[in-house]
Amino acid sequence: MLYKKLINRESTLAVVGLGYVGLPLAHAFSKKVNTIGFDISKFKIERYKKGIDVTGEIGDKELNLSKIQFSFNDKDLKSASFIIVAVPTPINNDKTPDLYPVIGASKSVGRNLSKGSIVVYESTVYPGVTEEICVPILEKESGLKCGIDFKVGYSPERINPGDLTHRLHNITKIVSAIDEEALENIANVYKLVVTDADVYRAETIKVAEAAKVIENSQRDINIAFMNELSIIFHKMGIDTQAVLKAAGTKWNFLKFYPGLVGGHCIGVDPYYLTYKSSLLGYESQVILSGRKINDFIGKFIAENIVKEIIKANKIVNNAKVGILGFTFKEDCQDTRNTKVMDIIDELRQYNIEPIIVDPIADAEEAKNEYNISLKSIQQFKSIDALIVAVSHKEFKEYNPEYFNMFFSEKPILFDVKGIYDKNKFQEAGYAYWRL
Repeated sequence: MLYKKLINRESTLAVVGLGYVGLPLAHAFSKKVNTIGFDISKFKIERYKKGIDVTGEIGDKELNLSKIQFSFNDKDLKSASFIIVAVPTPINNDKTPDLYPVIGASKSVGRNLSKGSIVVYESTVYPGVTEEICVPILEKESGLKCGIDFKVGYSPERINPGDLTHRLHNITKIVSAIDEEALENIANVYKLVVTDADVYRAETIKVAEAAKVIENSQRDINIAFMNELSIIFHKMGIDTQAVLKAAGTKWNFLKFYPGLVGGHCIGVDPYYLTYKSSLLGYESQVILSGRKINDFIGKFIAENIVKEIIKANKIVNNAKVGILGFTFKEDCQDTRNTKVMDIIDELRQYNIEPIIVDPIADAEEAKNEYNISLKSIQQFKSIDALIVAVSHKEFKEYNPEYFNMFFSEKPILFDVKGIYDKNKFQEAGYAYWRL
């Protein structure tokens, strides 16, 4: 049994793709079995070898103690018999799935695949990708036959970047496989690192793929409902947060809140499901409607900023606007698919180039991916409006007295996530706005 060979260190496990998901996974496994950490990025691998955690998920100290064998040469995968693929699955500009990373990873794994191996995919995909797209690539590249010479499985990742509570070891892990023997091996291997939660065996690989993609689609739809309510209540002159607080007193009211919906999961995964649905002849109604609302919310925020600037008798053209927060979520350095960029792009339509400050964000990634140069908070001087776009813990400590130094007159505060006391700021003379 492959599981026993792994725990006896007679075989090696490999994780392909060392980002926010793959690195913590490889680190956890390296404490129990021989582990190779592979990524096509030579730059990233060199950083890891020096003990620099570019993801911030495990920290430099832990990385230095890690026993991971880092490599950017896919030939090193030849020694692995249990391979986990954890590469990103983004979308194209036309909102269709970009399977290039998972296809590329499958080619790398395939040309180095040996008999008796198990390949498990963790990347979020639409139902059918593992068996209909990845398996044929593995077979072509290796010359081996799936189900006979090697086995495959699917185990959706549930790691939440920046979340210090829900970690790999205490999140229920879904596993699936091509047959019962592979399923038993995969379940036992994941039990090595999922020590404080269950390992759930899904009926089929497609069931596991579907389970993952609807988890984030469900959240997306619920947040879209809140965002739509926010748009409606603003037109009515009603505070959305006050409404949700009142409604939340009912025992079965679902406590979702409006906000920017970006990142590599919630803002992306629904398009994988709707894409597959359209191929089968059904055009999504609810899911795409939710996506449309959430994709609009950045524009909605920017338009209201302009309105508030006009109300304050300030000049819109070249107005000085500061933005606190650039990551896709709070207390996380990840900027992938950040919807703060939607606010920036819309403000640029009014000839406003905002000053962006985020002490947590990966400044290098912001520059390379978005051509955004993050500034220090000291550069907020005589600004016309301030947007707190991300609710980093550090930002929650700020108050009207602190923000006063940024304004010369008529302070305007856009508290996107509603992290401040509205009454305090209004009493201090602020024009205060929140979703």
